[in-house]
Amino acid sequence: MRGAVAGLPSAVPMLELLPAIYQEDPFTERFMAGFDDVLAPVLSTVDCVADYLDPLLAPEDFLEWLSGWVGIELDEGWPLDRRRAVVGTAVEMYRMRGTVSGLRANLEVLTGGVVEIVDSGGVAHSLDPDAELPGDAHPRLAVRVRVQDPLSAPEDLVDAVVAAAKPAHVVHRVEVA
Repeated sequence: MRGAVAGLPSAVPMLELLPAIYQEDPFTERFMAGFDDVLAPVLSTVDCVADYLDPLLAPEDFLEWLSGWVGIELDEGWPLDRRRAVVGTAVEMYRMRGTVSGLRANLEVLTGGVVEIVDSGGVAHSLDPDAELPGDAHPRLAVRVRVQDPLSAPEDLVDAVVAAAKPAHVVHRVEVA
C-alpha cells in the first residue's frame, strides 16, 4: 500500500513557493514541511502515472486494478511475469477473440507453453451451389498444451478458457502434457 514514505523529498517544496519573508520564519518552515511530507508521495505518483498504466512497469498491487480496466480476472497463483503478460496482451487478444489463432495466442500467454489446436470446422467458396460443405458435420475442438511443468497450467484453467472462447454448440477436449 502506498502512503507516506519516510524521507521522500518533495519535488516542489512548499516553502519555496512562499514570499521571502515567510521562508525565513522557523515556524512557517516546520509548518510547510508537514505539507511536503504528505504531498511528496502524491506528487511522486503523479509524476510516474505513465509507469502505472504500463502493465510491465506498474506496481504489483496496482496490476490487479489495471486488469479490471481490460476486463481480465487475474489468478493470484500465477507468477508475476505471467500476470503482467496477460494484462499487457489483453487488447490484442480481444481483437483475435473467436478465432483459432486468438485462442492459441491466449492459451500461450496464460500457460507459457506450446499450444496445438485441431478444429473440425472449415471455410470454402465455390461457384457451384451444390458443392460439398467444408468441415465436419459434428463440430469439435481438440486442444493440447505442452508445458515443462503440468502443474503450472492446470487443466481446469485451460478448459475454462477454451469453454469461454468457443461457440456453445462445439464439443471440446483439453489435454495438458
